[in-house]
Amino acid sequence: MEPAANVDLAKHILLVFGIILATGAFAGLLAQKLKVPDVVVFLLAGMLMGPGVSGLVDIPADSMINQLILIFGSCYILFDGGATLKLKVLKEVWITIVVIATVGVVITGAITGLAAYYVLGIPVMVALLMGAVLASTDPATLVPVFRQVKIRDRVAQTVMSESAFNDAMGAILTFVVLGIAMGTSEFSFGGTLSKLLWESGLGILAGGVLGWLAAFLIAHEKFNFLAEYAPVVTLMAVMGAYMSADGLHASGFMAVFVFGIVLGNKEMFGFEMKDHEAEKLEEYVMTTALIMRMFIFILLGAQVNFELMNQYLVGGVIVVVIFMLVARPATVFLCAGPDRRAKWSMKELLFMCWTRETGVIPGALAGMLLGMKAPGAEIIASVTFIAILMTILIQATTTKWLAGKLGLLEE
Repeated sequence: MEPAANVDLAKHILLVFGIILATGAFAGLLAQKLKVPDVVVFLLAGMLMGPGVSGLVDIPADSMINQLILIFGSCYILFDGGATLKLKVLKEVWITIVVIATVGVVITGAITGLAAYYVLGIPVMVALLMGAVLASTDPATLVPVFRQVKIRDRVAQTVMSESAFNDAMGAILTFVVLGIAMGTSEFSFGGTLSKLLWESGLGILAGGVLGWLAAFLIAHEKFNFLAEYAPVVTLMAVMGAYMSADGLHASGFMAVFVFGIVLGNKEMFGFEMKDHEAEKLEEYVMTTALIMRMFIFILLGAQVNFELMNQYLVGGVIVVVIFMLVARPATVFLCAGPDRRAKWSMKELLFMCWTRETGVIPGALAGMLLGMKAPGAEIIASVTFIAILMTILIQATTTKWLAGKLGLLEE
């Protein structure tokens, strides 16, 4: 019976995957017609296909297959985002990226937690835990948006880099607050800082080494014997960067992002691919990243718990509005405004205030808190669902419009 049950399960998963791909293809075409980022339509399609509506897609958030898709999909999208960044541009804005991805996460978490405390009337530690979960931005959402909406280089690359680098800070902050809330640890500024430096440093090192090695194998003048297998090398290196960093208790997401940066800037390291090979690799990466977006956001939409979300709907919406209109602007102006090297204009700062979608990373953190039965986990998950829907449906859809109004669109 067991082999037969396994076969039936495999068939069911294949059927669900086929439904997701078919739905994603039509949703992508609809997004093109509506001229909105495809992640918005994928999310809405997932909500319609989930157990709360049609029931066509029912993959539990804590299942192995869901975790596999989320981890690998986020890694690949991050790699794709890193590959689009240019080191020459990042040199101008690195101070802003470092400050906003570290101090900025704390500022956002503190303001959001304060809002949750007063609006929802929950204990202080639960409110701060909610703020920590919501504080990090989502690279899986932002990278595709900036792939489709051409924004001034340094603004787009700053926001994408922040979203990649702050996931480690967001996770560290969440578990520091969780330890205090559950009485298992005490806050230590030195310990938190050293942990952040460890995770970030090893993640950058792992990604840099594997990025250079991949470039060497596919683009070296003499030793590029794997040039024809560039997509395979890329796929293998994305997995290797994440797993090697994770095995060292470092940030796997940061590793794959840095890997993408190094491979995307391989010419600066003396490597250059032939035109047809570079085009083949780029086409492969874009197609694979599209498939990953389909799976991630359709599944994310299918897993929205409407019953849980409705319990705290009004208060949750108020908290998210404060999060979007108060916490984020305060973070941007306090962290990016003083950067004299970057010389941000008011229009650029206003755009960064609005562009900070919540998605996979906060959703995963909220799911982990539910599984651990952390204090206030249900209300945190509820407000996180609301934040995901509001930021993606409101902010992602208005990104191009706002950029046009502020004169930040590029041809």
